[in-house]
This record gives sequence, C-alpha cells and structure tokens, in this order.
Amino acid sequence: MTMTTPADRRFTAGRALISLAALTTAVGPYIADWNKTHIYNPTWPPHAKFHNAQTMSTGVALGTLTIYNIWKSNGNAEHNLKNGAAAASMYWLTQISALAYPGTSAANDCEGEETDCGHEKERKFPQAVVALPSLCAVALGYLLERRRLKHL
Repeated sequence: MTMTTPADRRFTAGRALISLAALTTAVGPYIADWNKTHIYNPTWPPHAKFHNAQTMSTGVALGTLTIYNIWKSNGNAEHNLKNGAAAASMYWLTQISALAYPGTSAANDCEGEETDCGHEKERKFPQAVVALPSLCAVALGYLLERRRLKHL
C-alpha cells in the first residue's frame, strides 16, 4: 500500500495526460452542445434539453472528481490514481455505450431543419474524435503513473 507523499504530488506525464482528459470531459460537452443544434435547438422538447444539460453537468462533475483524485495530497496514491482514472473514463465510456440503446444516434438528423449540422450527418459517431483520444490519454496516463508509483 503506497501512501501519498509530497513526491507523489509532483507534475508528471501520467498525471498531465489524465488531467487533460479531465479538462476535456469538463469543458468539451459545453463546446459541443451549448449551441443551436443542442441546448438552443427549438425543435428539442424541454425534457431532451434537460438530459442534454444533465450530461454537460455530469462532464463537469467527473472532470472535477478526476482532478481531485489525481492531485489530492492524502490517502493511498495507487487508490487515488485508480479512482481518478475511472472517473476520467466514465463520461466517454457511457457516451459510447449510449449507441447501444434503441432509437439513439450519435448525431442529429438535420433534414428539414434550418440548423447547420450537415457535417454531423456525414459520420456515424462524430464524438469519436474526442472520446477515443481521451480514453487513450487516460489509459496511457494511468500506465505511466502506475509504473512511476511502483518505482518509488
């Protein structure tokens, strides 16, 4: 059991990668959804907007939880790392899993709408350009940090 020490709180490549994924998780949904195709879409019913807002808030919560666990100065360093990496992965894993639900789509169908989202129709999973690199950053960051902690 490795307890957190001052040396464990220093800036490392592993922590940087996981932190980058956490920031992407916290900010990315607002960049992608705070616009006329999502939260300001007049064709969306209020309940759909509620779930969109819930998803954006979930990103902030998971990003914050990740940063807290990765950089906290007490407790078991390996346990903190596992919790941080898990929190950093949850948003993206649940986003991918949403494709398995009946009637879901990763992009809006823009036919008949006055919104400019034709770029979304061209790809089945446009979120992959953020989700997959974020998951890779978490995995690599976790492996690097875990290896570093084992050598302390």
